[in-house]
Amino acid sequence: MTMSSRLPEPYGQGGGANLADILERVLDKGVVIAGDIRINLLDIELLTIKLRLIVASVDKAKEMGIDWWESDPALSSKARRDELARENAELRARLERLEQLEPSRRQEETP
Repeated sequence: MTMSSRLPEPYGQGGGANLADILERVLDKGVVIAGDIRINLLDIELLTIKLRLIVASVDKAKEMGIDWWESDPALSSKARRDELARENAELRARLERLEQLEPSRRQEETP
């Protein structure tokens, strides 16, 4: 007695969408998942957490006006350089102010 072993058809055949197609659609259109968590005790609101999750491609996010990662120094080397340049300029200005105060302090210290 022989048993025929039939292997399942690979995904993507038979008209079904495969994972790559679904992911491409989601990233192209974007998906928003929103939810709120509220904790109340005797009708007194103790805590509210608002959760918002957006799944989209970078291009779609920029199209929607979302580009926070471009100004976050932890995520963008350009933002990190800009932050260092700003900090450097602030330190130079502070040093210049201190150097301007120094001659007047020396005159006060001499008898």
